[in-house]
Amino acid sequence: MAAKPSTNAVYFAFDSAKIDSAGAAIIGEYATWLKANPDVKVTVEGNCDERGSREYNLALGEERAKSVRNVLLANGVADTRVNTVSFGEERPVCTRSGEACWAQNRHGDIVNR
Repeated sequence: MAAKPSTNAVYFAFDSAKIDSAGAAIIGEYATWLKANPDVKVTVEGNCDERGSREYNLALGEERAKSVRNVLLANGVADTRVNTVSFGEERPVCTRSGEACWAQNRHGDIVNR
C-alpha cells in the first residue's frame, strides 16, 4: 500500500500556474496514494502572495488549483474525487514582505475532504 505523501503543497513561480518538475513529482505521489485509497476525496486549494488585486489573485489561485487538479486527473485520479477552491491572498503562510516570504504563499495544497 502506498504511503501518504509527506507534503501536500505544490509551489508556483510568481504570476504563474505552471507546474514544475518538483510539483509534478509531489502530485504524482499524491495520485499514487489516492489510487490506493479509493474512498478518499480531496480539494485543491489555490493560494497567492499579496501582490495583485484581490480579484486577480482569486483568479490566479483558481488557475493554480486547476493546474494541480489536471495533473492528478492525468495520473489516473477520477475527476469526481477532486474539487478546487481559490483563497487568493486571503490565507498567507508568511505575513512579512519580500520574495522569500511571498514564495511561501504561492502554492496549491491538496487536502482531504
